[in-house]
Amino acid sequence: MSSTEFPSSWADPQYMATVVGVLALGVLVFYSATADSGLTVDEVVFVGLAMTLPPTLAYELARRWE
Repeated sequence: MSSTEFPSSWADPQYMATVVGVLALGVLVFYSATADSGLTVDEVVFVGLAMTLPPTLAYELARRWE
């Protein structure tokens, strides 16, 4: 699939990973906007996992669904 081609279905692994990654980023931005304090080391680790784990899982699930 080229970069200009629209995905053929919601089950396209790259498309699903992108959608889930954007949604995860939105959730983290919303959380950081409503949190009262700055990020601790534990929170930075959580943010890193939260940004990589959902898209990876979505990619794998969509890849196996096809």
